[in-house]
Amino acid sequence: MANKHRDIPKMNIFDLKRKWIALQERWKKTPATDSAGEAEDISNKKYMEMPKEDGNNDTASDVKEEGKEERAKHSSPNPQQANDEKPIRKSKIGFNVVGLFRAMKKDWWIPTACTVAFAVLGIWAAFQIPKIYKANVMLAPETANNNMLSGVSSLASMVGLYNDANPTGDAIYPEIYPDLMSSNDFIIGLFDIPVETLDKSVHTTYYDYLRHHQKQPWWSKQMESFTKYIGKKFIKKKEISRGDSTKVNPFELTKDQFNIVSSIKGDIACSVDKKTNVINIEVTSQDPLVSATMADSVKKRLQVYITRYRTSKARNDLKYMERLFLEAKKNYEDARKKYAVFSDANTDIVLESIRSQQEDLENDMQLKYNIYTQLVQQLQMARAKLQERVPAFTVVQSATVPVKHANTPKIYILAVFLFLGWAIALTALIIKRRREIIVIINE
Repeated sequence: MANKHRDIPKMNIFDLKRKWIALQERWKKTPATDSAGEAEDISNKKYMEMPKEDGNNDTASDVKEEGKEERAKHSSPNPQQANDEKPIRKSKIGFNVVGLFRAMKKDWWIPTACTVAFAVLGIWAAFQIPKIYKANVMLAPETANNNMLSGVSSLASMVGLYNDANPTGDAIYPEIYPDLMSSNDFIIGLFDIPVETLDKSVHTTYYDYLRHHQKQPWWSKQMESFTKYIGKKFIKKKEISRGDSTKVNPFELTKDQFNIVSSIKGDIACSVDKKTNVINIEVTSQDPLVSATMADSVKKRLQVYITRYRTSKARNDLKYMERLFLEAKKNYEDARKKYAVFSDANTDIVLESIRSQQEDLENDMQLKYNIYTQLVQQLQMARAKLQERVPAFTVVQSATVPVKHANTPKIYILAVFLFLGWAIALTALIIKRRREIIVIINE
């Protein structure tokens, strides 16, 4: 043992310090998992290489103590550092398409049964829906606006500065025609329009046609019966009398009348092209002749309503002028008769008092005649103004009886039901064979 220590080369304190610094750098680069074992080996090796002379005993003991501390430090690492360096496993849920096809092959009866059942259900539903027909009418109303303002407005709208929706200044302009046609007053005015079906089997009013001659699909009838049953069985409401149901009061509608009004609002659609102000009226009905009849009637009612509004002030002015004209005419005729009677009775009398009285009657007659002639002119002007205020509607497209129905094609309904059937079948297969189809992949 003494010979072994003699073979070890002698080192001074500077060599030991340099090697110790190199050893610390090596520990820093070594991973935490292997640092404890390597530190222990290096410390033992360092201890074996240290000189055992008497002059260096203190240095050797210090190095040994530092090696022990380093081993203790690496043997008990920081728990937080260990948790941070621990790898986190991630898992993904995968979908095995091959497993799905195998499940379809094994349980082939599930997609087959769903396809057949939903195909039959789709065909039945497609034929249960009643046919509807749509008739269109297109109108181009007259716009009486100032030419200069119209030119400036058009130029401004071209560059996107502003677009005056009401250049005429009227309270009712084309953009609010849809709101006008959806009002209760306008809808109730359509109740008494006579309609007739294409096969001549029904001839009644539009209100009675919507109330008693409408077809419904099977599920709508069942839902209506179920709702009535629930209402009678569980919901007890105190019925309030609303007067005579045969008379229509726009201020207070009965339940049936409100339902009919709501149905008409859904069947009549009005749209206005903002660029051209062309009005498009579309009426939907279960009979083609009824839809065409109602489209033409709605067009006429709209024209009457707009004409009545546009000419309301002119008509009031005309009535006022006619009343003034009749009064002036009566006053003039009375003054003329008085003057004629007085002149005939005092033909040969030359008294100044009689002459002055005659002149007064003549002046009064002339004044009333002047008023009468002025009112005649104003009456003619009022009539001309009324005619000027009557709007002109250009019928771009008149109502025609539609030939084809406007329902969704039956093939589309069948495709939707088939899609639902396949979705239910795939869901059932995935639930039943979830271990074969759904795969968890660990990364």
